[in-house]
Amino acid sequence: MSVWHGNLHKKKASGGRKRSYRMKRKFEIGSFPTETTRGTAKTKYTRARGGIVKARLLNVALANVSNPATGKTERVEIIRVTGNPANVDYDRRGVITKGTIIETPLGTARVTSRPGQEGVANAILISKEG
Repeated sequence: MSVWHGNLHKKKASGGRKRSYRMKRKFEIGSFPTETTRGTAKTKYTRARGGIVKARLLNVALANVSNPATGKTERVEIIRVTGNPANVDYDRRGVITKGTIIETPLGTARVTSRPGQEGVANAILISKEG
């Protein structure tokens, strides 16, 4: 079963239910979430509405980590996923989404990009270990 982004499932402004007046359309089709995990880098390219090509990161090994104190950005290895506030299950499985806390050689960082939709893992340093 596919993901559907139509609005017939919503109620009318009056509170009544909407009656289906047509079938689902191709342009209303969505996609299942890309659950990016730590591992050897693997990217999948998918076509989106308007001919846009999305780079979806399936696995990621490196992240661009910015240090706000110095203003420098380094490409470093992701050691492990320490937490994901978006979803308890993602936290348990180590899925990387926007807001995920990761551990790097530079310290703990928070992911600021959407790896499953943008194809890149950017993070900002939140603390220095050592």
